[in-house]
Amino acid sequence: MRIGLALPQYGTHADPTRIAAFARDAEAAGFDSFWVNDRALAPVRPSDVHPMPGYSPENPYPPEYTTYLDPLTVLTVAATATTRARLGTSVLNATWYPPLLLARTLTTLDRLSGGRLDVGLGIGWMRDEAAALNTDFGKRGAHLDEILDILHGIWTENPFAHEGPNWRIPRAHVDLRPVQRPHPPVLLGGFSPAALRRVGRRADGWAGVAMPPSRHTAVWAVARRAAEEAGRDPAALRQEIRFFPEPGATPESIAAALSTVRSTGADGCFFDLQQTVREPAEALDLGIRALERYRAGS
Repeated sequence: MRIGLALPQYGTHADPTRIAAFARDAEAAGFDSFWVNDRALAPVRPSDVHPMPGYSPENPYPPEYTTYLDPLTVLTVAATATTRARLGTSVLNATWYPPLLLARTLTTLDRLSGGRLDVGLGIGWMRDEAAALNTDFGKRGAHLDEILDILHGIWTENPFAHEGPNWRIPRAHVDLRPVQRPHPPVLLGGFSPAALRRVGRRADGWAGVAMPPSRHTAVWAVARRAAEEAGRDPAALRQEIRFFPEPGATPESIAAALSTVRSTGADGCFFDLQQTVREPAEALDLGIRALERYRAGS
């Protein structure tokens, strides 16, 4: 199982001057991938509570979310500081971005990194963010399907044109091509049956979050079944899992959690220490020690 690490991006870790050295040193320590997430707004009175366990109207989302660096800028800095590790979004909220410009940015990043980009996409969970970005929260699943059509077309056709319910792109030359062919791997987030069915039908894999193995198995079965029904090979689907260690986590406890994720059949797991410790240097030290413990016991 590949092991990755979340880049310094939010909360007390949101220091742009620390990204390059963090990524360079973590790659030298043996990490296989680096990841970013996507948040646009931290409302004082939010419309929705964070969907992960432990949140409530009194504690609607992690307090670290009030400071957030742009995910693709962070990945760009990491791309210029590294040479080997994969670079992923888990996840980018696709419906916030015009798909034509999203395709241009992702293609540029794939070229800049020498073909190391993994494109994790989602639809968001907070209505306030959708309203602030002038997107229709109730239609975000349908919008994602059209965005996937556009991305695939731009990456695989030249010239390319699109006529859909939300976007119209006139026939145009698309000479900017990604390094990875036919396109960078596309992973989709989400936990609902509809989200997992979309993974099975349309994606290269799932950008998931660590959960008890029994629930993981049940959720993943939905994607595999959808792939079979669509005539695709379910064994070809990837699983890249995000894990949030609790404050006070030790290298040993993180290594044990990684082993549990591995037991589910995941292809990769990355851990996010920005809610665990206060500073990037602490995160890097703890992350390296956890990686060493995990590999020593593998």
